[in-house]
Amino acid sequence: MEHLQETRQVTPCLSHELTLRVRYSETDQLGTYYNSRVLEWFEVARTELMRAHKMPYVEWEKQGFMLPLVEAHVYYRGRARYDDLLTLRVQMSMSGRASLKFDVQITNEQGQKVADGHTLHAIVKPDGRATRPPAWLLEKLKAAGGV
Repeated sequence: MEHLQETRQVTPCLSHELTLRVRYSETDQLGTYYNSRVLEWFEVARTELMRAHKMPYVEWEKQGFMLPLVEAHVYYRGRARYDDLLTLRVQMSMSGRASLKFDVQITNEQGQKVADGHTLHAIVKPDGRATRPPAWLLEKLKAAGGV
């Protein structure tokens, strides 16, 4: 009998971790964060990942690339209260030929999940046409695990 071995293609990714303190304005009368804040925290994670890897988003725009959001998924796992210190872990990987996926996990100081999910961003030129990623991004991904 022939045995089939499953092969899994691993997509190289860039990662980053940061901390964020829940501000009073981000909470509601139930004493936890507003549900819309998670997408803002995802944006903070994305921005800081790009900055940490020496490719701040402002440079993307200067070079004629933009990353509009095309999909977002959020899973609400637990509470976060005013002044809680959260850890945001983010990974960026290619998703197809002209988009990036940012997977984000948010936990509290006790390591409990607060939220997780992902956003998907098209790589486009200023006129809105999809384009392949810039060469410097592919080089960074290659260095992270091969493209």
